[in-house]
Amino acid sequence: MGIIFALMKSLLEVTLHTKLITLFPIILLLWIGCEKDIADMVIQNGKIYTVDEFNPLVEAVAVKDGKIIAVGSQRIISQWIGAQTQVVNLNRGTMIPGLIEGHGHFMGLGFAKMRLDLTTISNYDDLVDMVASAVEKSEPGKWILGRGWHQSKWTSTPNTIVKGFQTHEKLSAVSPNNPVWLTHASGHAGFANEKAMEISGISSESNFGDGGEIIKDLKGTPTGIFNERAQGLISRNVPIEGSGNAEMAFNLAVQASLENGITSFQDAGVGKSTIKVYRNGLKKNKLKVRLYVMLTSRDPDLLEEWYEKGPEIGTGGDYLTIRSIKLNADGALGSRGAWLLDDYIDRPGHVGMATQSMEYVYEVSSDGFAKGFQVNTHAIGDRANREVLDQYEDVFNENPNIDHRWRIEHAQHIDPKDIPRFAEMGVIPSMQAIHLSSDRPWAINRLGPKRIKDGAYVWRKLMDSGAIIINGTDVPVEPVNPIASFYASVSRKTLGGVPDGGFEPDQKMTRFEALKSYTINAAYGAFEENIKGSIQVGKYADFTVLSQDIMTIPERDILDTKIVYTIVNGIIEYQAK
Repeated sequence: MGIIFALMKSLLEVTLHTKLITLFPIILLLWIGCEKDIADMVIQNGKIYTVDEFNPLVEAVAVKDGKIIAVGSQRIISQWIGAQTQVVNLNRGTMIPGLIEGHGHFMGLGFAKMRLDLTTISNYDDLVDMVASAVEKSEPGKWILGRGWHQSKWTSTPNTIVKGFQTHEKLSAVSPNNPVWLTHASGHAGFANEKAMEISGISSESNFGDGGEIIKDLKGTPTGIFNERAQGLISRNVPIEGSGNAEMAFNLAVQASLENGITSFQDAGVGKSTIKVYRNGLKKNKLKVRLYVMLTSRDPDLLEEWYEKGPEIGTGGDYLTIRSIKLNADGALGSRGAWLLDDYIDRPGHVGMATQSMEYVYEVSSDGFAKGFQVNTHAIGDRANREVLDQYEDVFNENPNIDHRWRIEHAQHIDPKDIPRFAEMGVIPSMQAIHLSSDRPWAINRLGPKRIKDGAYVWRKLMDSGAIIINGTDVPVEPVNPIASFYASVSRKTLGGVPDGGFEPDQKMTRFEALKSYTINAAYGAFEENIKGSIQVGKYADFTVLSQDIMTIPERDILDTKIVYTIVNGIIEYQAK
């Protein structure tokens, strides 16, 4: 801009000297051109990590109409500042590309905030006390709902244990007139009281087929634990949330995402009613986070409807995209539902289960491919990962040389023979580093030391073989906190900072790899790397401003990092108070 002003001055001097009035239109055009370059927003006076390998660290960024128009030094970018420009002073703070939640459950995040939060309890008695308090505040007959308990994380073991789980008697004693349904932290098991089982018609004669389990004691009496798909026996009797509650959950999810620096959210499996909520939020201008939506494969009619019309890309200025399908191959390690090649160490004779048949996985993969959809499959156990890779491979062999970017969600435990297959096939492991922090202390009791070392949470082995890893939290399984997941990625420790050196430290990510997994890699995994994921000219002005430089501060200080600003489309949608 300084060059233009200099040229204008020179032309003006020539005009005054020669009185060539015809030069004035040229001056006017140059002035108009300058005005067009004035930025709506300039962010400066800080350290900005762009995740652009050719220009990795800059001082300032200029934004206009929701997109980045200039990146560089503060001196250069200052030329875009005009009278109406909003100038954001980083005060020597740190900015990174807007964080992308690579795998979570958006409405689950909102609804979890409306139910009992069981993530903080330390034992079964705490759970019972929390429910008893809720019963006192509720009318008889009203359902008590909660989520977040995890028996393997409790500091003490209940007196009665059946197949690794507590039984319902204590819970039922404090809630005789209220049905209670408490979802496991993983979402792959549920705990019901006697009243809920009575309403649902559950008795000693009740059984469940493939893909689920009603846990029973030695007398054949249901214990209240319903594993995997058997959860539906209870959950289908929970009253459907009203539209007002759904809207509230949506708003809570938007706010929680912004407070955690998340500008985009990849939503792992939704149905028709949820899509309607998202469209309504977009229409009312309440959708402040960009959503990349995976259609649930649990509703075949929904898939058929979308096969007819094909993917929806970039609705509302790229705030809503629906172009992928979510399959579910197995359960979770916490509920012993993950499908393994060999027995669980702490439950001999049990290998978990497939929650959808491999025939169905192949069918949806093949049909989805033909209709232009990305296919993303939940697989945690080593057998589930192998089986899904086999189905994918069959589809790829029938349709070679296509940029499919199919994913395996979680890829938590992989047989060593299958690790190289991800890169060889171009399959993206969409992993959640925070699961290592939360699960590793007890997961070794499920898998044993050899399987843990050879194939569990093997980020480095996957990356070294050429795979592109996406990061996330799987919220509401874990809190929607990308800073915690970043810490887990680079430390491989619990959030309490143990053990020294981390679990299997040879599998750590570098800080730059961890940052990429939450930004450009996640964008790539949604076919969006050309519009987001790095701070480059032409991309959306989606940024996360941090209180500390997570790339250089001591590892122990990373968890103290706060979100200062969350900027989406060039608008400050969240600012810390």
